Amino acid sequence: MSCCGGRRRAASAVARRAAAEPAEPSAAARPAAPVESVMFEYTGRTGLTAIGTATGRRYRFGGPGMAVAVDLRDAAALSGVPQLRRLER
Repeated sequence: MSCCGGRRRAASAVARRAAAEPAEPSAAARPAAPVESVMFEYTGRTGLTAIGTATGRRYRFGGPGMAVAVDLRDAAALSGVPQLRRLER
């Protein structure tokens, strides 16, 4: 008569080996690819949060004169915001 106990032992040995091996780093753990950015300065009187249309990222300008690095992919959209001014490097 055959028994499935051998299969259970083999399966648990495979599971133990998999647990012992280092896993592939998650996307969050891997360093992000360098992204080009441009600086924007807020010229309003209070504060402003702008959302980039390309990345969906939120850019918080806490007060007058505050400069924030903006992903280059969002720069065109933020250029259309009246109280934001793109700074040249």
